[in-house]
Amino acid sequence: MSTPSPQRARSAAAKQQRERAILDAAQALGAERSVREVTLTDIAAAVGMHKSAMLRYFETREQIFLALTAEGWEGWSAALRARLSEFTDVTDVTDVTDATNATEVADGDRGTIAAVIAQSLVVRPFFCDLLAQAPLNLERNVSLESVYAFKTVVLGEVAAVAAELCRLLAITERAAVDVIATATSMAGALLQMAAPGTRLRTLYETHPELAHALVDVEPQLTRILTALLNGMPSAER
Repeated sequence: MSTPSPQRARSAAAKQQRERAILDAAQALGAERSVREVTLTDIAAAVGMHKSAMLRYFETREQIFLALTAEGWEGWSAALRARLSEFTDVTDVTDVTDATNATEVADGDRGTIAAVIAQSLVVRPFFCDLLAQAPLNLERNVSLESVYAFKTVVLGEVAAVAAELCRLLAITERAAVDVIATATSMAGALLQMAAPGTRLRTLYETHPELAHALVDVEPQLTRILTALLNGMPSAER
């Protein structure tokens, strides 16, 4: 006996519920496999819809995952800003007596902040996967209106995180944006290189001669961000 297809959502609330179900199904599938391996047919099957019916809610599979990427930015930004709010502005340190000590304190704080940023991304592997896929695939198979909406969300979250970094580290807004761009792009790339849960990862781990291919994302990203931050001059206040 075949399962009846769900009725088309008629009200705005029903449409929102159906869209949420589609997004949740896509996220579950993407987290279980990888974003690039999930098809529109897979998502439709997970929510009990025909693929053609999905197009009433999203133009393409890429639009589904681009919407999830925007949500990922919002979630990551909020969590990181909450963590950064626990730190004191480096200019508020009162136990330094000379410029040398002040520099040492600032450098130490920058390493700590780098580690916090790296950890905040590594605990979100699905988001990191989306970060890698967004510029390569997701943004290229949706309408310009969808790209505009996505970029508007991202730029808002970048500005919010940049403001916290400027407050903490006394760097310029441009420098803070560069840190965020480096952190998010490298997190996406390093996750792909690490190939967690795949046959490639098993290959790297079982062949000592391929040890150079083993990527431990969090410490490597921390080192990259620490070097970047420590090389940035402080902005004049």
